Amino acid sequence: MAARLSPYRLLSPGGATAKLDIFIFHRVYPRIDPLAPGEPDVARFERLIRFLSVAFTLLPLAEAAERLAAGTLPAAAACITFDDGYVDNLTLAAPILARFNAPATIFIATGYLDGGRMWNDTVIESIRRTSVETLDLGDLGLPTVPLATMDQKREAIGALLPLIKYRPVDERISLSDAIARRARVTPPSDLMLTTPQLRELAAAPNITIGAHTRRHPILACTAAGEAEAEIAGSRADLEGMLQKRVDLFAYPNGRPDKDYRAEHVEMVRRAGFRHAVSTAQGVASAPADPLQLPRFTPWGESMPKFGLQLARALWRAPESRTLQVAA
Repeated sequence: MAARLSPYRLLSPGGATAKLDIFIFHRVYPRIDPLAPGEPDVARFERLIRFLSVAFTLLPLAEAAERLAAGTLPAAAACITFDDGYVDNLTLAAPILARFNAPATIFIATGYLDGGRMWNDTVIESIRRTSVETLDLGDLGLPTVPLATMDQKREAIGALLPLIKYRPVDERISLSDAIARRARVTPPSDLMLTTPQLRELAAAPNITIGAHTRRHPILACTAAGEAEAEIAGSRADLEGMLQKRVDLFAYPNGRPDKDYRAEHVEMVRRAGFRHAVSTAQGVASAPADPLQLPRFTPWGESMPKFGLQLARALWRAPESRTLQVAA
């Protein structure tokens, strides 16, 4: 979709000096969720996509990455991406994307399809649904958290997730399951896509499916053999389910050095991916590493604030963090 007259065309010109914005989302909620203040509800997501479809030229990620390298990007080029594979990507986000003819790439953690659940959702949903007013987690090496009010629940989630995130996958699952038991909650098993839903999503003409490992490990905290199996295995899983090539990859969590290292970029290359995205802050410009394209999350709470912050980011165009990989 081509951008109309837009100040972003001046800040993000086409051709050899082009800049590429890649936006990252995870979920779209039916209504504002007090426990997920960073994620849009349907109304806000529609406003965002309407704005982006007018202000930018929205392109499929693979096409944009290839044109960035070739120096043929149009002015105000941008891509939309989603991580993880939530069912609301199909039921809530996809109809809005289709309405605006907006292309998007959805990166799937294949180990959580068909009734699986990411460890952080186990924690969030357990705290959301519990009637327990104080959760004593001291014997698990975690703090005791009060949960009597919604503010306390939000603060508890903010405190617990960072303490669990960088542990091995099996330990993350064990701790999050223990929290669910202490909270006396059975978390939902319908948050992620099923295989038929994934196929339905992949059949949409404006949707591309990419890989996001199997169980979303922090690669920098994962043994080399396991990391390689997670990366290559997620591609094999998706190609088997969809019967089509999968050329795009997103690093879990995605910060260079902290979440993935140079050796993981090489694993992505060996697995056959053509392009990959990180969560390094910034915009991509030539010559960008096609296996470390930066992304950022739309963050302004109001549309004017979002537009201003986006313009400021393009104006400054900071050099995004990438890792040097041996040729």
